[in-house]
Amino acid sequence: MTGGTERKRGGLWRHRDFRLLWAGETTSRLGSNVTTVALPLVAVLVLHAGTVTVSLIAAAAWVPWLVLGLPAGAWIDRLPHRPVMLLCDVVSALLFVSVPVAAWLGRLTTAHLVVVALLTGACSVLFTTAYRVYLPVLVPPAELPEGNAKLQGSESAAQIAGRGLAGVIAQWAGVVFGLVVDAATFLVSAVCLSAISAREPPRPVVRRRTTVRREIAEGLQWVAHDRYLRPLAVFSAVANVALTGYQALQVVFFVHVVGVAPAAVGFLVAAPGAGGVAGAAVAGRLARRWGSARSLLVVLLTMAPLGFLIPAATSGPGLVLPAVGGAAVGAAVVAANVLAATFRQTYPPRAVRGRVVAFSSLLANGSSAGGALLAGGLGSLAGPRAAVWALMGLLTAAALVLAAGPIRAGRDFPAAAGRPQP
Repeated sequence: MTGGTERKRGGLWRHRDFRLLWAGETTSRLGSNVTTVALPLVAVLVLHAGTVTVSLIAAAAWVPWLVLGLPAGAWIDRLPHRPVMLLCDVVSALLFVSVPVAAWLGRLTTAHLVVVALLTGACSVLFTTAYRVYLPVLVPPAELPEGNAKLQGSESAAQIAGRGLAGVIAQWAGVVFGLVVDAATFLVSAVCLSAISAREPPRPVVRRRTTVRREIAEGLQWVAHDRYLRPLAVFSAVANVALTGYQALQVVFFVHVVGVAPAAVGFLVAAPGAGGVAGAAVAGRLARRWGSARSLLVVLLTMAPLGFLIPAATSGPGLVLPAVGGAAVGAAVVAANVLAATFRQTYPPRAVRGRVVAFSSLLANGSSAGGALLAGGLGSLAGPRAAVWALMGLLTAAALVLAAGPIRAGRDFPAAAGRPQP
């Protein structure tokens, strides 16, 4: 039995293997959010890098999704998941610790930072794909919504805490020490994964000759031709364009347009993360009460339009508007992520699950670069406030298009799929 089939009193907190996965992943996410702030600080304060160089380092972390996103799914479907995750943790720890070592030796360069961002980004692609299809190995299908909710909730909390912690570490221990902290969190994750007792079931035996290219095409076919997976993948990509675009503009919008003091900007930027914690907490309860498909549409259609409160912000009491709007958008997106992730982990056959998850992640993460570029163009042409209006409109339109599809027809998502016809 892989992880137990009976629901224990107290839920998954009584499930030892899930606790280990949750503890390792949460710790690693905390460290990754420290690095989100620490790596650019190292570039700026140690190497005196300019805007273009910092942007190049940031983009390098996303490039592996565009290059490895599809092959990663095929590889994960072939390989046992936990060893892949362990290897990614150890390699990431070594890469991040190499930065402070090089800095202390006086050998740190911009090329070093770019290479670290690229290679740790590649590890992130493999780890994330494996981790999302590993959860169903540990917990039974009935408990997947709870598991995803706990993992998504801690991810949102880590985003808030990690980025604040990065500033404290930089102030008191130096900017490069933040990467030592991140390296340590990857080792904690590796230790937790090593302690998991559940064993993965044997990989399906493939009797026909196949290639990675053919397996990638099979995964694409599953997403492109399935009436549920296709609209969810498109929604995720479009929503990520809107959200990433807003994140790229939010500091400029609040400081230069609304006139918010720097101390208050942090609270406004953290509002979506706080909403995400709440969204993760209620997603499972909503699914049990209203159904998984219906709950996903309800949270998106009622909460995403509140994003229009953000560009309506004014100084003084008007700052309540972006705080409420940001929290609502964060809650809607994270709750939808919990429900959609559970569906992707159970609906496709296990033999193609990694490829389905990888392609969906590729669309979502690959669209992030496009969102930042779109936001920059809109901001230059029409101003930051108009750009934020447009991006929130794009998010709401994506939710409306999703609601017009087949998902609206049922209370719950279907439990399993037949083979889609090309």
